Amino acid sequence: MAEQAEQTTIFNEAQGQALVRLARQTIAAELGRPVAAVVPDILADPALQARHGTFVTLHLSGALRGCIGSLVALEPLVDGVRRNAMNAAFQDPRFSPLTVDELNELDIEVSVLTDPAPLEYKDGADLLAKLRPNIDGVIIRQGHAAATFLPQVWDQLPEPADFLAHLCRKAGLPMDAWQQGNLVVSTYQVQYFSEKP
Repeated sequence: MAEQAEQTTIFNEAQGQALVRLARQTIAAELGRPVAAVVPDILADPALQARHGTFVTLHLSGALRGCIGSLVALEPLVDGVRRNAMNAAFQDPRFSPLTVDELNELDIEVSVLTDPAPLEYKDGADLLAKLRPNIDGVIIRQGHAAATFLPQVWDQLPEPADFLAHLCRKAGLPMDAWQQGNLVVSTYQVQYFSEKP
């Protein structure tokens, strides 16, 4: 089922499901368990050849099992999905590589990102006021430290202060770094697709 916030819908359900199937096909092939291939005509669709940032998120029994992506549009969407599916399954440093036994229980989600835009703010209170829960993905940067949360993370961290505190921790910063007003903040939105039950 496609989910999106208040952004313009770019992709239809068939295109989104083709991306999810492509991610599964890529992972399965690497594990030596080929699955039915995505119809090449769908992947040749100009919309799926456009450049977009993408993330592939893997869940196993409802728990995160891998999530890797690119925030900027470096390559055609289908190539980004392939690369990020491989990285989420086998290169996410938080997890051991995916195994064949996990493949059938895996739930795959593909997120297609809008281009990140800078978010100007004065201080921590202003930042809280400008964030849009369940709509904005957020990128923070301070020096060499950086991290992002996709908009879907708002489901686990619905309070903006908690969301920012955990994002700071993910970046390796103190959890209250967002209150100081000196983070570089950008936001983006996603359209995401997950496998049908």
